Amino acid sequence: MRRDFIKCCTLAGLGLSIPRALCAASKENPAYEGPYYVVFNASGGWDTTYLMDPKGINEINRLYKEGDILTHGTHKFAPNAKHIQAGMSNEDFYKEFGSELLTLNGLDYSVNNHSPGARYMATGKLDSLAYPTFAALVAACKGPTCPISFLTFGNYSNTGNVVAMSRVPYPQSLQRIANADFVEGNPRSPYHDDFALDRIERALEEQNAARTSQIRLPRQERAQSMLYAAQVNSKALQRVTPFIPKSIPKERLSQQAEIALASFKAGVCVSANLSIGQFDSHANNDVDQMKLIPEFLAGIAYFIRRAEELKIRDKLVVIIQSEMGRTPDYNKGNGKDHWSVGSIMFIGPGIKGNRVLGATDDGQLHVPLNPHTLATDKAKGVRVRPEHIYHALRQFAGIVDHPFSKKFPLGLKEAEVLQSLWG
Repeated sequence: MRRDFIKCCTLAGLGLSIPRALCAASKENPAYEGPYYVVFNASGGWDTTYLMDPKGINEINRLYKEGDILTHGTHKFAPNAKHIQAGMSNEDFYKEFGSELLTLNGLDYSVNNHSPGARYMATGKLDSLAYPTFAALVAACKGPTCPISFLTFGNYSNTGNVVAMSRVPYPQSLQRIANADFVEGNPRSPYHDDFALDRIERALEEQNAARTSQIRLPRQERAQSMLYAAQVNSKALQRVTPFIPKSIPKERLSQQAEIALASFKAGVCVSANLSIGQFDSHANNDVDQMKLIPEFLAGIAYFIRRAEELKIRDKLVVIIQSEMGRTPDYNKGNGKDHWSVGSIMFIGPGIKGNRVLGATDDGQLHVPLNPHTLATDKAKGVRVRPEHIYHALRQFAGIVDHPFSKKFPLGLKEAEVLQSLWG
C-alpha cells in the first residue's frame, strides 16, 4: 500500500521534509496562489536565426533572404509559415504574443557543449554542479511545503538540496498521485471510508504532536517529519483532481502543460521545467528546425491559452530558452553545429512586452550590451551571460536576498547588474 511505500522511503532517507512547527500547526498546507514560474527548454540547441534573431545574409540561412524578414512591433522574426507542416508558425506566434514578449538576443552561453550549457542556462552558474536551477530555487523560496513545489519533465533539473524534485510523466499518473487514497486513483474505490480516514488523520496528528515535544536526534526528527508531511501532502494533492482534463492532448509539451497547470491551479506547485529535445540539428538543420520550432511554439501557446481558461494566466511567468544556438554556417551534412551565442524570451505580469534587447552582428557574434541603458554598446557594454539573466530573475521574483539565494551567489559585479530589464 501507499503508506507502506512512504514508510520505506522515509527509512531510506527519501521524501520531503517540512518544518516541525508547521507540521504541528496545520493538517493541510494552504494552497499556493502564485505567481507560477515555468521554464520552456528547447533542448539540444535551437537555431535562433530561424526564430527571433533573423539574418538572411552571408548564407546563414537557406530558407529566406534578408528582404523576407518580418516584423511585429519592435520584433523581427524569420518567416516560416511556408515551410512548416504542423505546429505554430512564427507569424502566428508573434501576432498572438508579440505585444507581451520580451526578447534578449546576443546571449553569451560561453560554452558550446550540451551538459555545461544546459547547467549554465538553468542555474546561472557554469563552474559548479551544486547550484539549483532557477525553477527549483524559486520553488524553495516561495513554496517549500507545496506537495510538488518543483515539477520537472527533463533537461537539467538540479535542486541544490533546497527543495524536492517531482516528476510526473503522464496526466494519468497525476490522477493516481492526487487520489492516492483510492485504488488505482479511482475516487469510487477508496481504501478506507471517510470515517476511517478521519480517525487515521486525527491519530496521526495527535501522534505527531506528541513526538514533536520530545527531544530527538536530527535523523529521527527528519524521518518523522517526512512521514507526517507525506500524509499532509497526500490530502492536499486531492485538490488537483478537478483540473485534470478528461481528454488528454497527444503533443509532448501539451501533456506536460496539463500536468503543470493542474498543479498550479490546485495550489500545490510553484514552478515547472518543461522540455522537448532533438534540436541538435547537426544534419539537415532546416528540416529539423522547421519541425521542432513550430512544435515548441505551439506548446507554449497551448500552455498560455489553457492558463487563460483556468484563470491563472495573469499569475504566469514564462521563460523560453535553450542551452545553445547553431552555427552561422552549414556543415557538409546540411546541418549546423554548436554555437555559443543565442537568445532568451520572457512573458509574464510585470514584464513589459513588445521589446527586443541585445543583438548579434552580421556574423552572428555577440554585441556587448550597456547594463545601465540596455542599449548595444561595443565600447562600454558587457557580454550578457546567464548569470546576468538569473540575477535579474531573482530580483524579479523577490528572492535575491533570500537565504537560499545567498547560499548560491552568482558572483555578478554590481556594475554589471542589468538595470530595468523588465521594463
